[in-house]
Amino acid sequence: MMKKSGILRRHHGADTLEEGSFLDLGAMSFEDEAGALAGTKGTVRLAEILRFEDLHQVSKLAYQGDIVLLDYTSIANDQIAVKRMSLDLKNVAKDTGGDVAGIAKNLLAITPAGIRIDRNKIRPSF
Repeated sequence: MMKKSGILRRHHGADTLEEGSFLDLGAMSFEDEAGALAGTKGTVRLAEILRFEDLHQVSKLAYQGDIVLLDYTSIANDQIAVKRMSLDLKNVAKDTGGDVAGIAKNLLAITPAGIRIDRNKIRPSF
């Protein structure tokens, strides 16, 4: 058995954790969590586009100053939707003074003003 200390004891009460059991970290909440996020300038968000109409909600996040990683795998085969999406996101980046770029096969990054996306991959040197 594992000894629990600090945070784990506060949220789960018991002094020990049975071997082979798991803690649901997503269900844990902390009193000072909201206060810690209050002073932040932005948040990194992960969004998934299932259809072109979902882009409106993602655009709102970008206008709020959040960095958005956008997975568009669901519409990647629809060339017209992808073209419309990229034009809309370029306009959002232009409006906010931010940047937008593809970072993987079906993944885009949208950043707010003051944050640029480096389009060069960092490769290990051998």
